Amino acid sequence: MSTDSWAQAVDEQEAAAESIGSLQIKDKPEENGTASAALATTATTTTTTTTSTNTAAASATTPAKTGGGEGDKTGEEDDKDDKAAQSLLNKLIRSNLVNTTNQVEVLQRDPNSPLYSVKSFEELRLKPQLLQGVYAMGFNRPSKIQENALPMMLAEPPQNLIAQSQSGTGKTAAFVLAMLSHVDPNNKFPQALCVSPTYELALQTGKVIEQMGKHYSEVKLVYAIRGNKLQRGTQLQEQVVIGTPGTMLDWCLKFKFIDPKKIKVFVLDEADVMIATQGHQDQSIRIQRMLPKQCQMLLFSATFEETVWNFAQRIVPDPNIIKLKREEETLDTIKQYYVLCDSKEEKFAALCNIYGAITIAQAMIFCHTRKTAGWLAGELSREGHQVALLSGEMQVEQRAAVIDRFRDGKEKVLVTTNVCARGIDVEQVSVVINFDLPVDRDGNPDNETYLHRIGRTGRFGKRGLAINMVDSRFSMNVLNKIQDHFNKKIEKLDTDDLDEIEKIAG
Repeated sequence: MSTDSWAQAVDEQEAAAESIGSLQIKDKPEENGTASAALATTATTTTTTTTSTNTAAASATTPAKTGGGEGDKTGEEDDKDDKAAQSLLNKLIRSNLVNTTNQVEVLQRDPNSPLYSVKSFEELRLKPQLLQGVYAMGFNRPSKIQENALPMMLAEPPQNLIAQSQSGTGKTAAFVLAMLSHVDPNNKFPQALCVSPTYELALQTGKVIEQMGKHYSEVKLVYAIRGNKLQRGTQLQEQVVIGTPGTMLDWCLKFKFIDPKKIKVFVLDEADVMIATQGHQDQSIRIQRMLPKQCQMLLFSATFEETVWNFAQRIVPDPNIIKLKREEETLDTIKQYYVLCDSKEEKFAALCNIYGAITIAQAMIFCHTRKTAGWLAGELSREGHQVALLSGEMQVEQRAAVIDRFRDGKEKVLVTTNVCARGIDVEQVSVVINFDLPVDRDGNPDNETYLHRIGRTGRFGKRGLAINMVDSRFSMNVLNKIQDHFNKKIEKLDTDDLDEIEKIAG
């Protein structure tokens, strides 16, 4: 296996969409007014798939249903950027290590202490059952971020950690190793808590815990999630509890299923998603305040804007910090053009002319509303194009299936709203088209979204092509502001001149 196989294998485990259906919650008769449930924590052969890939892809051929009819308000609305859904989507579609050149920056709590890093799992002196679990899952060696993070997580005495990590870095398996390493299987009570922002993300993490602890049967896992209602007075025997903030807080405070003073490790995952959800921030802080001072605190976030930093510092005292030195996305490898049109029909005609003049491996086309996306997908399909359609009302598993088909080349055109603007790398994408320019709710240019959109091309060392459709004085003003913001000239393109179109592909 390659040196990246550890993180690759982690994401293959995290990407299993079936894990959401792999748990069985069995209701028992109500007792003392409280329904109780037994939760099977072992993977089962029963899976629940929301949609087949064929159904998901076929949605492109029925745009009227997806886009909504005239007067259908949901069809007119632009798709909101749902951080929790985007995070789950990234977990489902990651099948290998993210192609990144980011460098890891380590800020130690004590700058005078030696900085340890590891190149193999043997150096970590893991329990034999955990090392066996790691290798049984096909892992070979730690990924870049774990080389520094794992020695801190497994240190004695425990060290606190705030880490920046995205899907594809293998961070879930890293903190799972820390939890399983620190609990004592002889003590039959909760010792490690992991809080995730949503039910679905908690189940994804739980799947990794179950698989990595496959050979460590003495350690048990229980889910503090909706639907798992325990009988009052229950004393939990499981050493690891994973769940959402509200249920976890209730189990600690209201029902006293968990004694917070006995917790050794507290993990808060997806902090940036957590603070975007009403109430989750306060619930997480209330849980943390009940824990003993010697409890190890581990917090992970994909981004570190000021609000996340403030939250992280309230949760994690005296932390070590691991950050990614993120390379700025650049427009240097992308040729940008705009096309003047008077209507969406003229935009579509210009699009057809572009396709008729140059060879396009795969293209992504961004629309502002679901209705426009549905209409455009239908028109392109009638012209004989293999089209996939992606929009916000689709279930996350459906979106993942559509993206997988597009990545596999089964469809050559992906028509999407903003739900697809980030995090999706498809090497064959050579053209990005803004059928509608990105604007915020106040009608101002959304420069960040523009960068993320056209950043889907010009990747992997290749030159990219971005074409913007302009259909009004307003959208021309938006384009000019975007051009000024990035200080990059956006050239005019006459799509009625086939010779001119052919030149841009050179």
